[in-house]
Amino acid sequence: MNRKMKKALIYSLFAATALLANSCKDVDYDWEQFKIAATPKVTINIEKSALPTYQTANVSFFNMADADYATTQEFEWTLDYYDAGGRVHAQSIDVYVSFNKRESSPPAYPITLSLAGVWPNIRQFPLPSTIRSSDMLYETVTEFPKTFNHTPAELAEIVGIDLDTVEPNDYFLFKFAITMTDGTRLVQFQDNACDESRGEPCDCRTGVRFKNL
Repeated sequence: MNRKMKKALIYSLFAATALLANSCKDVDYDWEQFKIAATPKVTINIEKSALPTYQTANVSFFNMADADYATTQEFEWTLDYYDAGGRVHAQSIDVYVSFNKRESSPPAYPITLSLAGVWPNIRQFPLPSTIRSSDMLYETVTEFPKTFNHTPAELAEIVGIDLDTVEPNDYFLFKFAITMTDGTRLVQFQDNACDESRGEPCDCRTGVRFKNL
């Protein structure tokens, strides 16, 4: 049997195996009905962070050590979305904001990079990024990209807190719910899809953390 005939025989065996597998299939799985989704994309203006940060970390910082930090420091970020190579588009993104007390074990600072020296070695905010009753709908964005800029005092006024009660490692957090042009609304993303320490291409949240350095 020459090489050409062997190749044809192998293709025939593959085709027969695939046909047999399909003929035996009697269960339809949910994952087979997948849809491609648009996902939020955040770009932080790292030059305006009061302390050094990395774009891939999706976090900025306010430094409470500066006497006038409340009105002179800024958290600036731009919201857009990943369109899966132009195959899906966002109709709107609901932006939610909340103030949160520090976790029991906040991420260490300075930020350490891993994974080829590109992404932070630990997630910078808690997951899952669930929209809760404590999250306030701040704005519905319909034109992209959209840039936001806030001082600590402005954010404190938005969520209704007194800056005098803030402690190091407390943080403001923005979360997103995206509605695609077909009407599908995504209000929570799988943890592994938006964990910045894994370099995942979905920015389901971003925020600014208080430090005193």
